[in-house]
Amino acid sequence: MVGEGHLLVEYPPTLSVSTLVNHLKGVSTRMLHKEFPDLAARGAHLWTPSHFAASAGGAQIERLRGYVEAQEKPS
Repeated sequence: MVGEGHLLVEYPPTLSVSTLVNHLKGVSTRMLHKEFPDLAARGAHLWTPSHFAASAGGAQIERLRGYVEAQEKPS
């Protein structure tokens, strides 16, 4: 299964982007494995090792939210 996701996240400036992404991937993987044990049993990888992050400091949150919501939805 191939997919792409967009997240709008507010986090403290003391936390690095890579740490934030690793936490998000780790927690979501544990939650999905708990809800869908077959995923863990098959050894399925849920995430690629890469990510893209961009900073938008100073931009209005509603404008950013509109951008994220306007992204193409997976079919």
